[in-house]
Amino acid sequence: MNPGRTIFSQVMDFLPLPEFRKCVARYHGEYKVQKFSCLDQFLCMAFAQLTYRESLRDIEAVLRAAQPKLYHMGIRSRMSRSTLADANENRDWRIYADFAQVLIAEARKLYAGDDFGVQLDQTAYALDATTIDLCLSLFPWAKFRKRKGAVKMHTLLDLRGSIPALIIITHGKVHDVNILDHLPFEPGAIYIMDRAYVDFARLYMMDQALAFFITRAKKRFDFKRLYSRPVDKRTGLQCDQTILLHGPLSKRRYPDQLRRIRFFDAETAKRLVFLTNNFSLPALSIAKLYHCRWKVELFFKWIKQHLRIKGFYGTTENAVKTQIWIAVTVYLLVAILKKRLKLDPSLHTILQILSVHPFEKTPLFQALSQADYTIPEGDDCIQLKLFDL
Repeated sequence: MNPGRTIFSQVMDFLPLPEFRKCVARYHGEYKVQKFSCLDQFLCMAFAQLTYRESLRDIEAVLRAAQPKLYHMGIRSRMSRSTLADANENRDWRIYADFAQVLIAEARKLYAGDDFGVQLDQTAYALDATTIDLCLSLFPWAKFRKRKGAVKMHTLLDLRGSIPALIIITHGKVHDVNILDHLPFEPGAIYIMDRAYVDFARLYMMDQALAFFITRAKKRFDFKRLYSRPVDKRTGLQCDQTILLHGPLSKRRYPDQLRRIRFFDAETAKRLVFLTNNFSLPALSIAKLYHCRWKVELFFKWIKQHLRIKGFYGTTENAVKTQIWIAVTVYLLVAILKKRLKLDPSLHTILQILSVHPFEKTPLFQALSQADYTIPEGDDCIQLKLFDL
């Protein structure tokens, strides 16, 4: 009796496979490939992410134990760890990076109406980077410090739904602020950053692109106050000023006016000083928007804890980037199915359910909504009867 399809194959139904094939063709991913296709590689790696497999040997053992079910999961070839290792090492990681961008566009549409705590008409982004540590003896190409290897994952997070709008993976030595040179600034959007991104020449470029930024001021910078606006100190605001940079170099790099807001955070007992080129939003909204920047930190924490991007199945740069991008794709896939199925459980709960039931043949909505489900009673055989007896 076969009452349905596996949960894993139902999850993969949310993938836009025509777009995946376009990405594969764009980078000639299946040139001279006879058996183990790029889709087979992706499905094996996605299975490893969903079920948190520890190694290539672990992936091979689990999938071979379920060999009769693999065809119905979409995996058409016999899986071996050497074949998967070769695919991760040699097939262009940009296939999966481009496919992730397809899912990013789909996920952002689904979450476009979500509330993130601040009433805002514009799009708000949080920009930050996380360091992924690597063993220098195994990853010599990723030398970061004398005895340490690392890559950096620079992320521009859409605060509506915590969906990454842009991800750039670089060598660990690349400073965070340099990533501003690669961002396509969206006019009218707000970019929220910490003090690592304070570079007045780059911030002025953002201002000239008609985009807004909110960042924290460094402890010592020379400025001249032009005038102050009244503030309600009961809200934690201490001042709201219009300033000009006073240092000769800073003034040349950013010649226009800036807004300086000082805020006392009662929860942490810290005084925070914000710099922004947005003069229209209330000062308290600026402070609340900066507080929302922590969503990108939570995104990094979530993806490191619940997906496999700290332990890698391959040691080459291509294998590392392939694994990170497929992990991002799995995150986006879970976010998309949560929205489409209108599920109440969190992404963490959904991922936990998927990790222990990939081969079950329960309808996906029933499994993820945690509703009671029983297979309808009936004949053991589902073959249609030709004659009435």
